[in-house]
Amino acid sequence: MSIEVWWPKIPKKSRQFLVANNGDAVPGDIVAQIVRAGGEISGSYLSDEAVDWVEAVANGEEPDPPIVPDDLR
Repeated sequence: MSIEVWWPKIPKKSRQFLVANNGDAVPGDIVAQIVRAGGEISGSYLSDEAVDWVEAVANGEEPDPPIVPDDLR
């Protein structure tokens, strides 16, 4: 599931953390929240596309959904 779908399903505090620490390792509790919300995360880091998406959100933009490879749909 792409970020624009799971993003609103995680707690606001977690979204704020991801914005403030964009590109950094994601703590295990937030990884678990993302997975429960239907997202996918490899290890402890968001994908490059997700990091770009979060940056756009942080800048007040309405980003396009990240491109999801066919084998992950």
